[in-house]
Amino acid sequence: MKKYILGLFAVAVVTSCVSQQERAMRSADKDFILKAANENFAKKKWKNALALYDRLANLVAGTDDFPNVGFNTAYANYYDKSYKLAGHQFKNFAVSFPKDPRAEEAAYMSALCYYEGSMDYNLDQSSTELAINELQDFLNNYPNSERSKNISQLIDELSYKLEFKAYENGRQYFKMGDYKAANVALENVLEDFPSTKLRSKIYDYIMKSRYELAMKSVYNLKDERIESALTYTKLVEKELPNTEYSKTAADIREKLEKEKQNFVIVKKQTEARMAALTARQKKEAEKLADKDKTDQQIKDQISNEKKAMQLQRDSAALKTPPPAATFKIQR
Repeated sequence: MKKYILGLFAVAVVTSCVSQQERAMRSADKDFILKAANENFAKKKWKNALALYDRLANLVAGTDDFPNVGFNTAYANYYDKSYKLAGHQFKNFAVSFPKDPRAEEAAYMSALCYYEGSMDYNLDQSSTELAINELQDFLNNYPNSERSKNISQLIDELSYKLEFKAYENGRQYFKMGDYKAANVALENVLEDFPSTKLRSKIYDYIMKSRYELAMKSVYNLKDERIESALTYTKLVEKELPNTEYSKTAADIREKLEKEKQNFVIVKKQTEARMAALTARQKKEAEKLADKDKTDQQIKDQISNEKKAMQLQRDSAALKTPPPAATFKIQR
């Protein structure tokens, strides 16, 4: 019997709550809707609260309840993980009610919403860049706020995400064998993030990229790329002494020095072959030139002989007198 009574009580409570939400959704009574919305908010029933706060937006406009509804709506969206919408609402509150004691909190929460909305490093990072700007704006506007203490940490965290994405892009180029692109991408990381925590790994991949470029280089760029790779091994040893990276640098430099010596031999052989080829081509060109000269002389001789014969014919025609005139005798 006791269990039956408790069951009826539970059903009555649930029915009461549901009916209150339904009544509030159908009601035009501002105070009743506001009371139901605030109760849902207090009970962390974010979707129910948001449904009622949306109805209140026009009903409380221009009243003292308007700021509270806006503030609670932003928080309800935040807890409901609608960070983009909540960030916009918090920011709008801070701008619209700058003298409200909650303006600083709203500005902080706006920045925090953008932070929460930052995507994973392997996705588009425009949200991360926007979050960094919003957090920095809060620092600029409230430099002495207690809430500013963790802002720098959040900015560092987001900046690292950008660093890591850029680093991963360069590393992927390396894994695909596009060593030139890997070298450029990783050097850009060092330029864009001079205080990066990934410096040692970036040095290592740049060094390996230059090594691969040198070893697999075309003939005309071989010397230049070997020297570039050798220079970078020395940089790594200087910047990262007594580390696994400096040991790798020493091994790579040894291989590059051997490649450099081998290339000196190859270059001499190639230059010798090129010189011999050039000499042969020159000799053949001279032969062709002599042949062309002889052919031209023969052509000139034939042409001159033809001219002489034509001259003889023309001269003979001039020396031959025309036949005498013939007169007929009239009868």
